This record gives sequence, C-alpha cells and structure tokens, in this order.
Amino acid sequence: MSLESGSSIHTSNGLSSAEAQKRLTQYGPNAVVEEAPKTWLLFLHKFWAPVPWMLEATFVLEVLLAKWPEAIIIGLLLLFNGILGFSQERKAQNALALLRERLRIQARVCRDGNWQTLAAAELVPGDLVHVRVGDIVPADLQLTDGNVLVDQSALTGESMPVDCTADSTLYSASIVKRGEASGEVTATGAKSYFGKTAELVRGAGAKSHLEELVLSIVRYLVAMDVLLVLAILAYAMVQQIPLANILPFALILLVASVPVALPATFTLATAIASLHLVHRGVLVTRLAAVEEAAAMNDLCSDKTGTLTQNRLSLSQVQPWPDVKEEDLLRMAALASDSSTQDPIDLAILQESNKRPISPPTRAQFVPFDPASKRSEGTFTQEGNQWRAMKGSPQIIAKLCNDADWESRTAQLAASGARVLAVAAGPDGQPRFLGLLALSDPIRPDAKDVVQQLQKLGVQVRMVTGDSVQTAQSVASTLGIDGKVCERGQITEDCGVYAGVFPADKFHLVQGLQKKGRIVGMTGDGVNDAPALKQAEMGVAVESATDVAKAAASIVLTTPGLQGVLEAVITGRRVYQRMLTYTLNKIVKVFQVALFLSLGFLFFRSFVVTPLLVLLLLFANDFVTMSLAEDNVRPSPQPDRWAIRTLVFSSLAVAIAWLVYIFAVYAVGRSLHLPTPSVQTLDFLGLVFSGLANVFLVRERGHLWASRPGTFLSVASLIDILIVSFLAIVGWLMAPIPWIFVLCLLGATVIYTLLLDQIKVPLLQKLTHT
Repeated sequence: MSLESGSSIHTSNGLSSAEAQKRLTQYGPNAVVEEAPKTWLLFLHKFWAPVPWMLEATFVLEVLLAKWPEAIIIGLLLLFNGILGFSQERKAQNALALLRERLRIQARVCRDGNWQTLAAAELVPGDLVHVRVGDIVPADLQLTDGNVLVDQSALTGESMPVDCTADSTLYSASIVKRGEASGEVTATGAKSYFGKTAELVRGAGAKSHLEELVLSIVRYLVAMDVLLVLAILAYAMVQQIPLANILPFALILLVASVPVALPATFTLATAIASLHLVHRGVLVTRLAAVEEAAAMNDLCSDKTGTLTQNRLSLSQVQPWPDVKEEDLLRMAALASDSSTQDPIDLAILQESNKRPISPPTRAQFVPFDPASKRSEGTFTQEGNQWRAMKGSPQIIAKLCNDADWESRTAQLAASGARVLAVAAGPDGQPRFLGLLALSDPIRPDAKDVVQQLQKLGVQVRMVTGDSVQTAQSVASTLGIDGKVCERGQITEDCGVYAGVFPADKFHLVQGLQKKGRIVGMTGDGVNDAPALKQAEMGVAVESATDVAKAAASIVLTTPGLQGVLEAVITGRRVYQRMLTYTLNKIVKVFQVALFLSLGFLFFRSFVVTPLLVLLLLFANDFVTMSLAEDNVRPSPQPDRWAIRTLVFSSLAVAIAWLVYIFAVYAVGRSLHLPTPSVQTLDFLGLVFSGLANVFLVRERGHLWASRPGTFLSVASLIDILIVSFLAIVGWLMAPIPWIFVLCLLGATVIYTLLLDQIKVPLLQKLTHT
C-alpha cells in the first residue's frame, strides 16, 4: 500500500517496531495471497456437467421406479467418472505445488535504528530497506541513496538491465545485478507492481473447448432421444399400451444414448498424455490443455528468457583502423571487473578469457558510474600511467575527440544490440579504439522449435518489451514471419509485437481469441501471468516465476522450448485417439437407440433387455477407453472438432451397422429361437459390432494401414471371450450354442471388411492426413 504523503513517522533510523506492527495490521503481509479452492468443492464440480446431469436425472427416475440394479450401476458410473477426473487433476496440482516451494525471501531493514534481517513478508510501507548485488527486491522502493543496476525483465520484458539512482523506483521481484542502495518501501503485497500484475491473473481465464465439445455432442444425442421418445409415446397412445410399461423403456433408451464414458475417456487420455509429457520435461497442470495444444494455431511467445537466454554476450567486436581486435578486448577487460557482477563486465571478461589475451597488471579500478556513464581501469605502460575506459559511445568519443563514431554505432544498434565504446591512453590523451556490441543470445533450440511449429501450422508471434530494432533482429534470426508492430499498432497480421506492456499481452491474447483463434502463450515473468492464464495453452518456461507457473496450464521443467513442440505433437495424438473414440461412440449410440426404438415400434417387444443394455455399457464403452493408448499419427495441422460433420458422418456408418443388427435379429427369429435367446444374440451382435467399429474408424485409411495399440487389442480379445462365455453358459442372459457365437463373430469380421471399402472416402474430410 502506498505511503501517505503526509506521514512523518519515517526517519533515518527507520520505523519503530511498534509502528511497523501497526502498519502490518493495517496493510497486511507483503505477499500475494492465493486462495486455494476447497477439495470437496473441486470434487463436486466433477458432477456438474452435461453428461453427469443426464446420468443424475436417470438415476433419480430409476430410484423412484425402484429399479435398484439399474440405479446402482448408474450411480457407480457417476462415481467412476468423478473420481477419475478429480484424481488426475489433483495429481497435476500437487506436482505444481512442489514446483512452487522455495526459500522465503529475506530483506535487510532498519528498525528501531538497527539494521536487521527479516522475512520479506513482514515489510510495511515506510520501512527503510537496503539492497545489494544478487538480491531480489522485496517490495516497491523509492531509493534515497546509492546506485544499482537492476534486471527488470521478469516485470517489464526488457532484456537490458536498468540503472537506478536516488529518487528512482525499484519494483519488487526485480534483481540487483550491480551496486547497492537504500530506499523507502512505498508499496507491498497486492498493491506493489508485482502484486497488481498477479491480481490481473485472478480475472483471466479461457473457457475450455473440451467442455464445449462434450456439450455439442450431448446436444445432438439428446435431440435424437427426444424424437425417439416422442415417437414411442405416440405409438403407445395409439396402441393403448400402459405408461408403466413404456417409462422403463424410455429410461433405458436414455441410458443407452448418454455418452457415459466420454468425459472419463477424455480425462484418461489426457492424463496418460500428461504422464508421457512429464518424462519430456513438461508438467501439465490443467488436463484440458493437452486438447487445447492440438487445436492451437497461434503461439504468442515472450522473447526475453523464452526465445533468448536473458543474459548478455559479446556479439560483435569492431576495432578502429590500425587497432587489433585483441588490443580492443584487452583494454575493455581492463575496464571491467567480475566482482561487480555487472552483466556487461561479465560478458566482456567471458569473451576475453577465450582468447590468448594477457592484460597488464591493473593498479586501480573505477566501477561504472551512471553519472559519468563509463568505467575505468588504471595501469602502467611504457613508464607512464594509462587509463582504459569503456562506456557510452557519445561520452567516450567526446573524451577522445573522435568524429567518426555515430554512423558505425547506429549500424550496430540497428541490429538491436547495446553498443559500448572503448578507449585507452596516457592520462588526458585517450585514443578511441573501437566499439563492442552486446546482445541477448537466442536459445540454441529456439530457431528449430519455431520452424517446426510453423510447419505444423502454428503461427508463432514474438512479444517483447524491447525496441523494434532488437525485436526485428531476433525475429529475422528465428525465421518468424509477419510485420513488426509497436505498442498501439497491435493487429492480427503482426508477427512481432515490440515495446509492449503487460496489459498489452493480456489484451493481445483476448483479441486473437475473439477472432476465433486458439492461442498459446509462452513466458517466464510476472508480466506474462495474466496472458498465460487467459490463453488456452499458457506455457511457463523453466526459469519462470512462481506467479507465472501458477497461472500457466503447462510448465516446462527443463531449459529450452522443446517441451512446447512435444505438447503440440502429444496433443494431436490425443486428438486422433479421441476422434476415434467419439466417432465410435456416436455410431454406437445411433445404432443402439435406433435398434431399440424401431425394434419396439416394429415388433412390439424389447429386442434387448434393460439389464443387457447396461451390461453393454461396460462391454463396449469402458473397453474402448483403451483407445487412450492406441498407436496414432499426429495431425500435420491444428485440429478442430467439426461436430456437425462428425455427427452426420457417424449417422451414415451407424445406418450400415443398423442393417447388420437387424439382420442378426432376423436370423435369430428365422431359427425359431426363444425371445430371450434372440435378445442374447442381439446383445452379442451389439458387442461384436461395437468392437469391430473401433477398428474400423481408428484408421482414416483402410483398417489394416496401421497396427492397433497392444492394450486395445488385448482388451478387445478379453471382452470377446468374456461376453461369449456369459452367452454360452447363460449368466445374466439366456444361453445360446457356441456355434452361434462363432458364426456371429465370423459374420461380423466379414461385414466389417465390406464396410471398410465405403468408409475411407466418407471419413477423409474428418482428418488432415
């Protein structure tokens, strides 16, 4: 909280302990408090969605009608879905909590006239705080004395450190790179610059496209249910069939039409994918992000610390005529010192140490002074005292009376580099030796990742607080397409956004989402957190702050950006598996619902008993959950669910399977089997055709084009053996001879191969391959 201008409590001795305690009570601790949702509410939320609603309504009706076996089965299905989804997301959140663990930040503060070390959370406005090299600034400070070089990249996105002197403002969470200074705390907690950005995160968030997908599918299936139930009720009224006989049938039709295992299968597939990604340095904190990764078509990537390494290095050395490059570096090294921990000094010394350079013994060193804008090293040469200097080209050129520095400096600066001049010579007679260009180097894997993402149809957009020249240089090196836009000129056709502020990143993501784009955002700083949470796929890189990690849906646990590519490819594999499952489920819902309804309307009898319909859910739906580990090829372009096309294509396949199951019923009747035995035969036909349909639709080409997953193959075989055994021995159903089971299985295989010939052109529009 900002200190009121009229306060006179603060003195050179700092606050008194009593006053500090009073202010701590008034302003609260110096921390951004994150509200943890209650565990039981998170669990109950799993029962608040379209599919659970349908099951819950059916469960209530079954209880009212005293249909206890059916009610118990439906209740178990509800619990299974809820527990699976809750447990997987809970595991991801627990893993993230481990990442957030860190040592408490300590601060040097003057209280009661004595300097002491306290936890940063205890700071209050008005405290007198001292910071030095390596410190994380614990709160917003107004400097009273000293000068420091601070890294604010986690807050502003600018890669170059900033010099701060008396009356300058230091923001919390920035890092002191050189010097030391004292200052008065002006803001703490949620009122600090860090805290205000963290508060933006609370209001951010994108709606899950997975929820929209499930809702769209359920909407079509409910519409079909309503039409069938109305037709059956009208038929019952004409035929004067008692309502008590029709209502149980309507309920079982509803259960047969609900995609019971759809949410559980999506959860299982994304959970397995998240475990796969953990071994590749990617932690998924929100399971829906795996599906969003498949659909992502825009990646807004923060530059500093994400595409670049967030450390300065010497990129160019430009000596003046008659000056050797080694001499230029030798003098620059003499004007640098590692004890300052200045990033510029460290970059120069790192480069000079790689070369056979032996600088003379230095007698004195003067660190960089923001007032003089240079640093100096004094040494003896040829019996005279010499000075080596480095600093602002304008200042160094003025000392040397050099008139040819501007054009060359401008040329180096155009590449986005920070330019320094170096001079050396006897006291009062320095000679201009040349220029040094320092830049933030690009991560080794960044260019390859950017190019591969663009090949996969993902438009990479670079977002940075740096200048247009710096951004343009980095984008050109990485091969990022599109024009360079400055703050205030943010449009959809930009490939690079330069000079942007935190709020700009947040609104950029929102703007792209309003255009119908699925947006990813990579970042590491506090400034990125609101955009990370707003994006469908927010990616916090390995060096990210706690706030960024908490806001992101994907956290990289290893350096580099390869994890982003892994997430996209893995997400697209999950999409292919879920497309297969969804296709199969919709086909089977149409087949079963139409078979039950038309069978009742045509033959005035239940072609399958209610108990066998519920058993069918386990025999088909939960076996096909093994698709979560099926062998698939990722799509070459972003995946989007075309629900209308999906539903009508599924209906065409379902009609073919409807012909098959009516043929099974007709054969049973022609053999003069009793009605219970015909119902068993129909049940086996539905199970066998359901499994066959999985193998039919899992491959967009012919079904033999790829090998199915081991788990899918084994689960299908076990399913066939179990239901065949139950039918032969007559458990839970009327018995039928084993030869009937074998013939039905063979007929299913032959019919599937015939359907495969017409399936290929039908399903081509559902895939990009």
